[in-house]
Amino acid sequence: MNASLHPFIVPRRLWAQARRWAVAWWRIIYLGAVVMVLMLSPSSYGRATRWRLARHMYQDTAPILLGFTVLAALISLVITRIVVVTALSYGLSRYALEMVIRVLVLELIPLTAALFVAMRATIPNGTQLALMRQSGHLQALRQRGADPVRMELLPRVVAGVYASITLAALSCVVALVMAYLGVYGLNTAGLPVYTRMFGHVFAPQITLVFVLKTVFFSLAVALIPMASGLYESGDARQAQQPDSELGGLARMFAVLLLIEVISLMGNYY
Repeated sequence: MNASLHPFIVPRRLWAQARRWAVAWWRIIYLGAVVMVLMLSPSSYGRATRWRLARHMYQDTAPILLGFTVLAALISLVITRIVVVTALSYGLSRYALEMVIRVLVLELIPLTAALFVAMRATIPNGTQLALMRQSGHLQALRQRGADPVRMELLPRVVAGVYASITLAALSCVVALVMAYLGVYGLNTAGLPVYTRMFGHVFAPQITLVFVLKTVFFSLAVALIPMASGLYESGDARQAQQPDSELGGLARMFAVLLLIEVISLMGNYY
């Protein structure tokens, strides 16, 4: 009897896995639409929500801002030195600085900032949201007539978006300064060449792709962990292991990779 049922086990498991995958992505899309509407609604920023929002924005940004800025400065100096020395050895020194800006500022810094915010802020916030759901705190808010999405999730999502964009913007400025210092040193002789090359790299199309990529990175790292923490896993056997820990992390990396690939296609094709 067991042998006769064995061929049907694998398709059944595949169907269950595909169903969980589709439900998880649908929840992310639905929650993203709800959060976007709430973010654009003035009624979402009442007195209590403003206080929660300000607190989360400070907690998610201030503790990691200095450390990530220093890290970005060190990485910028190291990468600039490596690229410049390598370009000199091949007689391509005129392209070295442009290559540094394209690789470091356009590609590496926004992705690194998003991942840093995810690891330090949004993934722990998603785990906190899952614990609130398991402890009944979200249900208690519903019973009191409050909206858990507006009260608990929206401030965390907005704070995650703010932290990611802030770290990316500040680190890009630091990287540009470090790249200049790494090539020209503490003098202004290279400013005309540097500004002309900067304008050549940041053409309107490249700038638009860069801004959109940074915004979508921030939305992905802020929203996906929250969606994984808000909803049930869907598997009773995994009730002690919130879905935000593994499934949400995999989905977040998949979205970041997709955004990066699309941005590369927009920049170079």
